[in-house]
Amino acid sequence: MQGALAAVLAFFMLGAFQQQQQSIPDAPAPQPAGPAGLSNLKDQVTPGSSTGRDAVQSAPTPGGVPPSQSTSSSDTQSAPQQDNTPQQEAPEVPKPGETGAYLIRTGITYIDVPTTVRDKKHQLVAGLTWRQFKVYEDGQRQKIAFFSVDPLPISTAFVVDQSLPSDVMNKVNQSMSAVTGAFTPADSVAIFAYNSSTSMITDFTGAQGARLPAAFQRAKSSGRDMGVVSPGGPLDNGMTINNKQVDPNLAPQRGNAGFIVIPKEVHPLNDAILAAAKQLAQQPKGRRRVLYVISDGKESGSKASYKEVVRYLLTNNISVYGTLVGDSAMWGVGYLDKWHIPLLPTMRDNILPKYALATGGALESQFSENGIQNSFAKITESVRAAYTLGYYSHAGMMSDKFHKITVNVEVPNLDVTAKDGYYPSASMQQ
Repeated sequence: MQGALAAVLAFFMLGAFQQQQQSIPDAPAPQPAGPAGLSNLKDQVTPGSSTGRDAVQSAPTPGGVPPSQSTSSSDTQSAPQQDNTPQQEAPEVPKPGETGAYLIRTGITYIDVPTTVRDKKHQLVAGLTWRQFKVYEDGQRQKIAFFSVDPLPISTAFVVDQSLPSDVMNKVNQSMSAVTGAFTPADSVAIFAYNSSTSMITDFTGAQGARLPAAFQRAKSSGRDMGVVSPGGPLDNGMTINNKQVDPNLAPQRGNAGFIVIPKEVHPLNDAILAAAKQLAQQPKGRRRVLYVISDGKESGSKASYKEVVRYLLTNNISVYGTLVGDSAMWGVGYLDKWHIPLLPTMRDNILPKYALATGGALESQFSENGIQNSFAKITESVRAAYTLGYYSHAGMMSDKFHKITVNVEVPNLDVTAKDGYYPSASMQQ
């Protein structure tokens, strides 16, 4: 009996042992070392690359997808298209009402380039974007760091030529009353006048204040009397009786033939522009600096040279605009100078177009009083419609080398006006 009981107990214990062995899963078989294993990491796929379609298909995919149905990223996504535009990053564009509120980087030379764009009919062109402009310095493309179409407040140094002939000066006097209407309350104006020397009639004052009209009234002058006796004729040296001079002061003396010596005229335009520019350079940054000249453009007797004055203007971001009057107010003056036509008398006597072209300004040629008045409004309109471009130059501040600036617009049949270049200075450090 005991033997039978022991046999039954052994049978049940054997069955329980077999059930326990069946509930334990088999351990995975060891895999041979290869490219997909951890034993050879240097042959694994590097980030961002693929070993080919076979390697992708042999790897298991998540979610139970069979390896034969998996695809590589190169099959599902196309390669990015190449952008041929050199500048990809947009410049600083201030919001309306926040003109000038942009990032300032210290220790970098910031170059401000006001640019005016006109069509073939000489009409201002608006609506251009920064993507349509290209700026070059010494032939090298520059990244546009700042772009704005908002008009900046204007600081204008108004220079009046009082050495004009009396008839031309009379037209200028009558037209100056319309100057104040071309400015806004945010603008400021200073007035200078020159004849044989330069004088400041008023320092910068509000364009809509009561002081400015009174200053323009003081700037009026009678001009120069152009009546000069020309040699030749019976009355060339005055009245004579019995071949003797009635006026002993006109009688021929030893060493001369009795002709009247015409005194040399003095038109110190360079000195006048430099004096006005020195005051204009003290105006705060964030304002458009404009030097407005109303003259016939004649220059003689200045202590300052043209090159010296242009260097100062370009260093301090000053643009020269103006109205040509008198015998210099001929068609094409200021535009013919672009082609450097030789032996043109008006160009030799009139240096004002050279100032305008070098600094990115503009000129209006007017004969009549009404035309002179309209020129004030046209000039200020072009100043306010100018695009403001800026870039950071890599030129050294201590160098006095002139750097050529070229601005192009990728729109056909447009005329772009900007300053010729700049001279590095400490004032350009931002």
